[in-house]
Amino acid sequence: MQAIVNRRQFLTTAGLSALVLAARTNLLADTAKKSGLKIGYSGITWGGKDEQAIKDLSSLGYKGIQLRANTFAPYKTKPSELKALLDQHQLKLAMFSSGNVEVDPAKFDSTVDMHVAHASFVKALGGSAFQMTNSLRKNGQAPTTEELKKLARVMNEIGKQTADLGVQATYHNHMKQWGETPEEVDVLVQEMNPKYVRLLLDIAHYKQGGGDPAKAVVQYKDVLHTLHLKDTKSPLPDKPDDPKAYKFVELGQGNVDVPAVFAALEKIKFKGWGVVELDGVPDPNKTPLQCAQINKDYITKTLNFPL
Repeated sequence: MQAIVNRRQFLTTAGLSALVLAARTNLLADTAKKSGLKIGYSGITWGGKDEQAIKDLSSLGYKGIQLRANTFAPYKTKPSELKALLDQHQLKLAMFSSGNVEVDPAKFDSTVDMHVAHASFVKALGGSAFQMTNSLRKNGQAPTTEELKKLARVMNEIGKQTADLGVQATYHNHMKQWGETPEEVDVLVQEMNPKYVRLLLDIAHYKQGGGDPAKAVVQYKDVLHTLHLKDTKSPLPDKPDDPKAYKFVELGQGNVDVPAVFAALEKIKFKGWGVVELDGVPDPNKTPLQCAQINKDYITKTLNFPL
């Protein structure tokens, strides 16, 4: 009799699990039909081979690309050539990585000038936004509240000047920088003037920093501009006792609840770019193109969300 009961329990549980999975898949399918989320992809995985990244991402059907500041030097006097390459491959500039923001008063002018120059470059490429990070966290030392406020003030000034160009400045939360933890991000967001600086939420960095990305989407809906759709694996098999050890992996391969993020984006009726980002190829046997295909399959097949 016990065997029969257990079998019944198993069948009931399995049936409910299948129903839940089907319901979640159908919900995501409905979300895809209604959502204003646009899917882009970052060229960072190609390690500076941006022309190849453009060709590869276009071949997979992505509609947008994020380029980095390394493209500025070779194309700053001829942005029309890079714009033509993007147009040829039917890619929009979804985001531009503009680099660090310094808080040292001696570096204020050079910091602002650099980001304003990058904003002009973004505009010439047909883009409308750039991201700012910082490299101010030294030896794991957490910033004070006043230091975070100082960073926000500099970003506000940068954003004020780039707004005159019609280009939106965004802040990108990041591990091993000021803004690593949810608490630090919150201080920065509260100090950012939303007229001039908005949030680029990197869901993997936010998760690794101790936060819940889906909750952050709702919490910061009024300042959310762009997302980095990204996954992180932690702990690592070779460092099982080190909670701080992590690596970025393809979507669905790590600890980030990506479906919950997509559901949260639908909840707030988000309209903007979600840029898939993978800092490097996690498996040396793969190529950036193969990783981009894996991420595409996860989005279009597992989440049933179109590019």
